[in-house]
Amino acid sequence: MTVSRIALLAGLAAFSSASPAFAQDENAIDLGTLILESESDETLVQNGYVAQSGRQATRVDTAIRDIPQAISTVGQDQIEDQQPRTLLDALGYTSGTNVNTFGFDSRYDAIYLRGFASYYNGLFRDGLRQVNGPSAWFQNHPYSFEAVSILKGPSSSMYGVSGAGGIVNVVSKRPKDTPFNEVQLTFGTDHRSELAFDISRPVADGRLSYRLTGVLRDADTPLEGYSDDLAMIAPALTYQLTDRTKITILGEYSSSTRGGTASYYNSSYGVASNIYVGDPAYNDFDNDQWRIGYEIEHELTGAITLRQKLRYSEVEADLQFSGIYASGTGFGRYWGHYLENSENLMIDTTLEAAFATGGMDHIVVAGFDYGKSSYDAYYGGVGYVSAAAVQAAVQPYSGGQDMDQKGIYLHDQILMGRWTTFLSARYDWVDITTFDATRTGTDTSHNAFSGRIGLSYALNADLSVYANLSSSFVPTTGLVYDDPTNPSSSRAADPTKGLQKEIGIKYQLPGTESLITAAIFDIDQDDGVVFQTVDPSVFGGLYQVQVPYDLRSRGFEVEGQFNFANDLRLTGSYTYVDMEIKRGATGTVGKQLSATPEHTASLWGFYEPSAGALKGWGFGAGLRYVGESWGDNQNTFRNKEQFYTDLTVSYDLAQVGLDGMGLQLNVKNAFNNTDQSCSAGYCYRTEGRTATFSLAYRF
Repeated sequence: MTVSRIALLAGLAAFSSASPAFAQDENAIDLGTLILESESDETLVQNGYVAQSGRQATRVDTAIRDIPQAISTVGQDQIEDQQPRTLLDALGYTSGTNVNTFGFDSRYDAIYLRGFASYYNGLFRDGLRQVNGPSAWFQNHPYSFEAVSILKGPSSSMYGVSGAGGIVNVVSKRPKDTPFNEVQLTFGTDHRSELAFDISRPVADGRLSYRLTGVLRDADTPLEGYSDDLAMIAPALTYQLTDRTKITILGEYSSSTRGGTASYYNSSYGVASNIYVGDPAYNDFDNDQWRIGYEIEHELTGAITLRQKLRYSEVEADLQFSGIYASGTGFGRYWGHYLENSENLMIDTTLEAAFATGGMDHIVVAGFDYGKSSYDAYYGGVGYVSAAAVQAAVQPYSGGQDMDQKGIYLHDQILMGRWTTFLSARYDWVDITTFDATRTGTDTSHNAFSGRIGLSYALNADLSVYANLSSSFVPTTGLVYDDPTNPSSSRAADPTKGLQKEIGIKYQLPGTESLITAAIFDIDQDDGVVFQTVDPSVFGGLYQVQVPYDLRSRGFEVEGQFNFANDLRLTGSYTYVDMEIKRGATGTVGKQLSATPEHTASLWGFYEPSAGALKGWGFGAGLRYVGESWGDNQNTFRNKEQFYTDLTVSYDLAQVGLDGMGLQLNVKNAFNNTDQSCSAGYCYRTEGRTATFSLAYRF
């Protein structure tokens, strides 16, 4: 994909010329600065860095302070201040979240929560599960969403199959009931050029409103031949059919090209050299994806509401990758071509009722959801002759999976004086057919009960204490290898189950907009999977495969978000995790899970004075600390601690008469840390310093 910078500038000029905002009238009345906010506050109410309420944990609009579960939220203001390029970037300052396991690899949102992998079974979009195939992952582009909510610990009692560490729910941009228009032009390091636009407004009598969001990007990365190109369009439509009925339609199509290989040559065990293993001439990972769905809300009575969500999505992945191996005094090279497509249909129907019994107020939610997902992969192994020969070869069918999931759930949210009680129960039925290279299917069926009991007590207007006991259930996608030295030991994975015990507090600094959450947790997970390093020459070019593990995660988290009256927004966190292997490969039992730092911490602040000599300027800075961790599951060597510094400065051009226009400079990893990070014995490198400069116009 090639985008002309002249074309991007022309696009910006076209948007600008469509508005009279630049015209200056000496007789105009100064009405002050008009602040246009891009968040819709439809399913998550947020103000600055502080999320106030939403349906992210209970499917019911609930104040986050009253929910007996640790919840982190990255809101629209924080996203705009930090300008993340991936979902991983957006979660870098969140407690209990590890986004550094595989170094720089922008192909996948490889998120870990409380030590557990969440990228196959813990990613949700608008409350509906995103099922990823082995490589055909749905990519979440930051400009397409207005917030991310992270529910810590098992959440299967409400959301069905999901991991023990929690879930990440991405909230799509939705139509606003007030006009909002933005166009943004961005340039950056590695020849980055990007045009983004976001248009929303009500139509006619206001019953109909729409939103159209898009991105066109042409960019490279520090890795030679590794692109970061994107064309994305996301339409959304809301129609108030009647005073009691509303429907929202959410869609997206995107086509991206990223690099197919992100690895560095490991010169010895536990050492990543500076030799990039990718072939610049054969290094494209093309990902075409689209989604379409709706959300319907109908008030049957003043106390009973019916809701239904549906989404259908497809992902087609075309991965060209390569690698090198020691050969004599030099290196030999191999190439591979992997294709995969995945399909997902998710439907969720809920009935919400509010009533009182005695001195207790109830909000009860009953629901049924259905999910159907599948993937098919085509891969014939690596070739050692040439990239052209591999590209020309027809890749044979290599495997796939079909999954049907049905679940019924019931949630009772009880308020009695200062007490809030959550009682949640769910039962799931999952049927899976796993296909081998001959298209022979193996059928497995799983069913399980998941539950949650949560209590919260408001000690006063600012402080609450809570506790919960919750469980998780998820059939693992793909295959596991009982013997990581034998490719024929593969089998369909057993379902993973988890149980969490958590206690915590939620506190608001008196007289401020703030939320501080602290939690102690203990999670047991059985029949989980982790990645194990394998010999690529034996496993057809694969460096890692899934192997079964039982794990126990214990730790402590504290996190706070603040909007101070002195124009300062702040978020900070600290996490301690003790991740023990209870069952695993030989030599790992009783050891710590690799690439899981015991200590992580972060602090980010953005200061935007509204008066004085610095009015119009904005200054942001952040520090992320990733502590030491083990580089393999046998605990034979360590990953050293790492620090990352991020900076930003912005200026509102309204101060010089250009209302609605602003400049912003963001620098990520300012001190150019490119240290290695090792997981399951294989080592990766961190992306170095990057910078972007953007010009945005809101009208």
